[in-house]
Amino acid sequence: MGEFTLRDLTAPILVAPMAGGPSTPELAAAGSEAGGLGFVAAGYLSADVFAQRLTATRKLTTRPIGANLFAPQPSAVQPGDIDRYRAALSGEVQRYGVDLGEPKFNDDDWAAKLEVVLDLRPEVVSFTFGAPSAAETARLKAAGITTVATVTTLAEAREAVGRGFDALAVQGPAAGGHRGTYDPAVRPATQPLDELLADVLAATEVPVVAAGGLMTAEDVGRVRDAGAAAAQLGTAFLLADEAGSSPVHRAALRDPAFTETVVTKAFSGRYARGLRNRFIDEHDAQAPLGYPEVHYLTSPVRAASVRAGDPQATNIWAGTGFRQITSGPAADIIAALT
Repeated sequence: MGEFTLRDLTAPILVAPMAGGPSTPELAAAGSEAGGLGFVAAGYLSADVFAQRLTATRKLTTRPIGANLFAPQPSAVQPGDIDRYRAALSGEVQRYGVDLGEPKFNDDDWAAKLEVVLDLRPEVVSFTFGAPSAAETARLKAAGITTVATVTTLAEAREAVGRGFDALAVQGPAAGGHRGTYDPAVRPATQPLDELLADVLAATEVPVVAAGGLMTAEDVGRVRDAGAAAAQLGTAFLLADEAGSSPVHRAALRDPAFTETVVTKAFSGRYARGLRNRFIDEHDAQAPLGYPEVHYLTSPVRAASVRAGDPQATNIWAGTGFRQITSGPAADIIAALT
């Protein structure tokens, strides 16, 4: 077991890692300073920038901090899928005056980011999209780092425990952003969080964090009463003062024109939950599975949409409880949750 345990938190709240903008050193540090645990999200960053952000976070707080990495998985893309989707997106190219991106495959700088974690040693490291090998997990634990696996099914939980993880983050279907599903080719599980949490708690002995759709003190109390060591919330912090959410993202979350979230593969080629918008309506049915190729393909369109102040062609990740988001300092949001 790493030196830090989730039961050491004075506020049993994890500020979920939110790659692609919302997670900042300031948000991570504020979460930890408030007695919870803030995370530096490594996803989409180079290893060098990830190291810079971890270092910046460490300078802002003396309390424990977390890091989150995307575990590499094979792409689910099939021959011809990307070319067909490229053709289907021709109208977006004309609308925003940009070319589509190069649909490359990479492992998000996995090996280099593991070395950053081992070098800078945040107290906690969590993983999304899968779990590192037992040998990689053992290296992290030997360095005194507490390891947390994000799981979406009981089978994934058992796999993670078998690889030696110290704790599990159990993510239910109401979560915003990408689901942590291990198999990129299957539709994410829909078992409600409370049921999944009960199943995992009954089958494992490691500390369990509940995540996905939690927005209020009542939500946190419910999962804690059920046996969760802590609650992890992301959407609840999208409007925090310290969050790096774009102005377009912030405005859309408050816009009454957006009434629901949906799970879509249209933006990244991997299932993720966000506000339903024009791009999803027009392209989800055409979008292939294929992460990260689709992510890179659509990236210029999404960036152009944000530059234009237009929320209709970019991913506005949010969980089902987005209407309950509050703004203000992260410390105040945490205080209201505990």
